[in-house]
Amino acid sequence: MAAIAPADRMPYILTHYRTIAVVGLSPQPHRASFDVARYMQAQGYRIIPVNPNATEVLGEKAYPNLTEAARHENIELVNCFRNSEDIPPVVDEAIAIGAKAVWMQLGIRHAAAAEKAEAAGLLVVQDHCLKIDHKVLQSRGLLSNSSV
Repeated sequence: MAAIAPADRMPYILTHYRTIAVVGLSPQPHRASFDVARYMQAQGYRIIPVNPNATEVLGEKAYPNLTEAARHENIELVNCFRNSEDIPPVVDEAIAIGAKAVWMQLGIRHAAAAEKAEAAGLLVVQDHCLKIDHKVLQSRGLLSNSSV
């Protein structure tokens, strides 16, 4: 894939990658991960919950890790609701399963893991909320509806 300019990265990801594995997706409706995943699901994205302590979230089967999820689903985007220090193994799994992008939620950054993901050809977003950015880009008309 040709390089995607930083300004175009988020719209590209949200337009082209419709299956999202949410690592750390809580089944509890008051948690941010649940709210973001529910919103993205309502926007037509397929949500794959990754949480070893859940069996189902938002009507979707939950998997204990990305590797197991990828045995059953084609994961394009990995959305991370984990502490920054827990990101390296998530990125390693994302690379191993052939994900196309990794999105770290607000407050989550890991420079070395991001560099590793980018070196492996994945698009990376750090310290941004998937839901907020989707709403902003949609309101500005920057999301193509071709994949919806």
